[in-house]
Amino acid sequence: MIESITDVDYKEVMEYSLDPLIIHTDYKIIYINQAAEKLFQTTKEEVAGSSPLDIFQETSRGAIRNRITAAYEKPADVIEETVYRTDGTQVPVELYCHPVRMGKRKAIQSYIRDISDRKVMEDKHQAVVKEINELSATIVPILEDTAVLPLTGKIDQEKAGQILAVIPEKVQKQQLNHLIIDFSGIYTFDHVVIDSLFKINGVLSLLGVKTILAGLRPEMAMEAARMQMDLSEIPAVADVKEALSYLGVHSSR
Repeated sequence: MIESITDVDYKEVMEYSLDPLIIHTDYKIIYINQAAEKLFQTTKEEVAGSSPLDIFQETSRGAIRNRITAAYEKPADVIEETVYRTDGTQVPVELYCHPVRMGKRKAIQSYIRDISDRKVMEDKHQAVVKEINELSATIVPILEDTAVLPLTGKIDQEKAGQILAVIPEKVQKQQLNHLIIDFSGIYTFDHVVIDSLFKINGVLSLLGVKTILAGLRPEMAMEAARMQMDLSEIPAVADVKEALSYLGVHSSR
C-alpha cells in the first residue's frame, strides 16, 4: 500500500501534516496519514481498499461521489460535511480535495479538517444572539417615554457586546427618555457587567436617555466597591417600583 506512493519525500510530508489526509482512486482508499488515523480512530491497514464514501452519511454519498468524479479534473470547492469515525461517532468537518498523479494513474487527495470546536463556538454565538434578540424584544413599555429592560442569567463578554449593539436601537425606535435596567435576575456581578453598565449608560446618555438601575442586591454593590467601580453617577434603586417613584419625584422638579 505505502509503496504505491511513488514520491517518498511527499509521503513523509503527508505523514507529518496536521490535517488528516486521504489518498484514494477508483473509490478505494490507498493511503491515510497519521492525522487521519487519529481522527477516524483507525489504522492505514484497516482502511486500505475501503471506499471513501463509507465515512459519509447515506444521504450525502451521491453528492460526494459526483464531487470525487469531478475532482479528477480540477480541485473541488471547500465544503462542510459530517463524517463517521469507525466507532460510529459523527464529526463535523471541512472537506477539500484535488487531483494527484501516482505514476500513470490519477488519484484524489482529500483534506479533512475537524471543525468541532468551531461549531461549538458558532452554536454558542447563535444561542447568545437568539437570547439577546429575545431580550431586546422584552423592553417593556410602562409609561409613554419609559420602559424596563429585564436582564437575566450570566452576562459574559459576548452577551454584553450584543446588548450594547441592540439596546440603543430599540430605545430610539420606542422613543424612550428613560430606561430602567432591572438586574434582579442577574446573579453574577463582575467587571464585565460593570463595564457594560458604563458603556450602555454612556451610549444612552448621548441619545438623551436617562438610565436607572433597579434590583442591584447589596452584595453586588459591595463587589462593585471592591473593584473600585463608581456607580454613583447612575441612579440605583431597589426595584422597578422605586424607579418609577424616583422618576416621578425628579420629573416634577
